[in-house]
Amino acid sequence: MDNENTHDPPIRRTELACPGHSLAMMNKAAASAADQVMFDLEDAVALSQKEAARQTVIQALTTIERASLPPKLYTFRPNGLSTRYFYRDLIDVVEAAGAQIDGVVIPKVNAAADVLFVDRLLTQIEQNMGLPLGRITIEALIESAEGVLHAEQIAKATPRMASLIFGLMDFAGDIGAKELGAEQFFYYNYAKGKMIVAARAARIAAIDGVTLAVRDLAACERDATMAARMGFEGKWAIHPAQIPVINAAFTPTAEEIARAQRIIAAYEQADTAQGVGALMIDDQMIDAATLTVERRRLAIARRAGLV
Repeated sequence: MDNENTHDPPIRRTELACPGHSLAMMNKAAASAADQVMFDLEDAVALSQKEAARQTVIQALTTIERASLPPKLYTFRPNGLSTRYFYRDLIDVVEAAGAQIDGVVIPKVNAAADVLFVDRLLTQIEQNMGLPLGRITIEALIESAEGVLHAEQIAKATPRMASLIFGLMDFAGDIGAKELGAEQFFYYNYAKGKMIVAARAARIAAIDGVTLAVRDLAACERDATMAARMGFEGKWAIHPAQIPVINAAFTPTAEEIARAQRIIAAYEQADTAQGVGALMIDDQMIDAATLTVERRRLAIARRAGLV
C-alpha cells in the first residue's frame, strides 16, 4: 500500500484486534468484513506464550490467502517499547513477513521519540531485507496522560504515521479514572478531542478504542455513533460480532450520500451561474464550510465502494 499521507488513504472504519497466539482466530479475522486486522502480541498474549505467538503471527501473515478474502489492511501489535519482547517482535515479524504487513501498531506511545525509534528500526529492517523504504506505516496508541499531552508531536513525528488510536482502558488506569462505558465521551472528552485534533492536523486517521461489553451490540452502536459524531473515522473491534455495527456507524447512509451530492451540485451551480457563495437547501444555510463536511462524507462513501 502507499504511504498514508496520500490524498486517498485507505478506509479504517473497523480495526479488529485478534490474539496473536491463535492461528484459527487470525484466519477468521482475515475473512471478516473488518477494514483492518491487528494481530496482537501484547495484551492478548500470556507472558509464557510471547515467543510462540510471535511465530504464529508470522505464520498467519505469510499463509493467509488474501486473494480470496475481503480486502483489508494487515497490521500487528508488538509488545511495548519498554519490554524485553519488543525488539524481537519487530525484527522477527517484519523480516519474515514484511512484504505482507501494511503497518505496525505501537502500544503506549508517550512521545515522538517512541515513534522515531520504531521508524528508524523499521528503516534498517527494510534496507536489510530489500523491502520498499517507508511503506510499512505506524499507528500509535495514545494510552496515557503523557501521550495525550504530546499527541501533536507524535502525530507528526514521521511520514510513516497512519493514525492515532485512543486506548481507553490504559488511559483510564493511568489517570486513576473508573469510567469505561457509556459516559466515556463525557469524562474523556478532552483527551479524545485533543487526539482527534492532533491527528487531523497531521492529516492522519483518528481511531476510537474498544467497547468492552462484547455481546452488548447496543452499547457498541452507542459508542461508535458517538465516536463518529465526535470526529473519529473508525473504532476498534474486539469481536467479529461488533464489525457490522461499527461499519454502519462510520458509513454514510444512502440518504446522506444523496443529500451530499445534491448539496455540492447545487452549490457549484449557484457559484458559477449566479456568483452566490451561500444558499438555502432544506431550510439550512449552505456555504463553503458546509461543503467540507459533505465532501468528506462522499470520500468515505467512495472508499467504501458506495459511489
